[in-house]
Amino acid sequence: MSEKSILPSRFLFYLITISMFLLILSSVFLFQFSTTSFIPRSVFKLIVLNSTSVYLKPNVKSEQIKIPFLSSDDSQIEAISPIRSGAADCQSSNSGKEMVGALEQQKRKICGPTQAILRVYMYDLPPEFHFGLLGWKGKANQTWPDVSKSSQIPPYPGGLNLQHSIEYWLTLDLLSSDKANICRPCTAIRVKSSSQADVSFVPFFSSLSYNRHSKLRGKEKISVNKMLQKKLAEFLMGQDGWKRLDGQDHLIVAHHPNSMLDVRGKLGSAMFVLADFGRYPVEIANLEKDIIAPYMHVVTTIPSDELALFDKRPTLVYFQGAIYRKDGGVIRQELYYILKDEKDVHFTFGSIRGNGIKSAGHGMASSKFCLNIAGDTPSSNRLFDAIASHCIPVIISDEIELPYEDVLDYSEFCIMVHSSDAVKKGYLLNLLRGIKQDQWTKMWTRLKEIVKHFEYQYPSQPGDAVDMIWEAISRKVSSIQLKKHRKTRYQRSQLLVNSN
Repeated sequence: MSEKSILPSRFLFYLITISMFLLILSSVFLFQFSTTSFIPRSVFKLIVLNSTSVYLKPNVKSEQIKIPFLSSDDSQIEAISPIRSGAADCQSSNSGKEMVGALEQQKRKICGPTQAILRVYMYDLPPEFHFGLLGWKGKANQTWPDVSKSSQIPPYPGGLNLQHSIEYWLTLDLLSSDKANICRPCTAIRVKSSSQADVSFVPFFSSLSYNRHSKLRGKEKISVNKMLQKKLAEFLMGQDGWKRLDGQDHLIVAHHPNSMLDVRGKLGSAMFVLADFGRYPVEIANLEKDIIAPYMHVVTTIPSDELALFDKRPTLVYFQGAIYRKDGGVIRQELYYILKDEKDVHFTFGSIRGNGIKSAGHGMASSKFCLNIAGDTPSSNRLFDAIASHCIPVIISDEIELPYEDVLDYSEFCIMVHSSDAVKKGYLLNLLRGIKQDQWTKMWTRLKEIVKHFEYQYPSQPGDAVDMIWEAISRKVSSIQLKKHRKTRYQRSQLLVNSN
């Protein structure tokens, strides 16, 4: 072969070799730096999920490692652990993921007060107000459990106690916000001074206090629940931080409708996290200042690969629970007599005893529509059990308020029916039977997309219930800041005069 023909062959060989090298190098480069893009993957995920720009949070940390999902178990479990099998930290024992863990650690370091969308000061209340109610006893002068170690976190009581456990999840999330080994969104972060904070969080487990400590025991003249409320009100109203804005920038969780009953009037200027406004006068609780948070569902979330399609759900309408209720719940009794004999309707009494919760979960998962009817209060956990079961909720409760409704359109995955229409004979069944399979499937698909917004878990993850609650609170902050600035406008001017 001539020397002239060899030269092009060599040149072509070198060119191919260099090209392959550059291709491999670029692939490695992209793999290593994919987690450091200017817009985190969680943002893209939420944009697709919600079809809205409201969830754009450029400071939220990218979800790199899949944390074991914590959903509520049924009533047969006496207590839950906040972390299921698997570590909650960012590091991975898998050597192939060491670089990923290192990148997560680096990203975790930049989640500070300037990056988070909500800065939260949390009072260091004595354990008797929070984890002490769960039987936790720390070391001398220890206020909080070590939330970086799953074995150190007290479990929450099971059964129906779980549905109002919101205070527990929010407190855990704040405690973990300065833990480098915990992967969580950079949405809310705990700060050390109320002067740095957008809101001041009061870590009182008020629902647990009501559920477990309302009755007198032994020689008690006042229940533990009443005593704690009294002590809390006296403490808060004596704080300079409370006096500054009369508590308007304070956050109190009172999700059980009977929690904080004795001190609502005294602390009513604060921002409450509630289930609904059913047992509150409008001057104490209203949408202008307060947050509606979802119940924690008590049925087990149905895995995506086990979801039944339209044709595999033999029951048209499902309801199981207490039927004879007072106040606005009288409608349950009316609907019972209208629907009880229909062949494709399951409308019956039910409770949590025995296999009640498990039975309800299976029933919802095999039904096309699940009724959420007003009871003693406008809301109930049944709505969120239906969402977890991927059963299209039918809401018949004229006074209900819904979580995150400023950013979620419930009409995309729920049927809303006025009470006056629902009790007309034939109206409800004609409405639901008239919904075609493709219409139902569209709502069901949307339901699958939004179910994560109603899941409580630890550590929290982008777009879950804890994250959504913090975001809802952040949307209230602007009005708090307005009140703060209006109140101090002359004080600031006077300080300038005095300094001269």
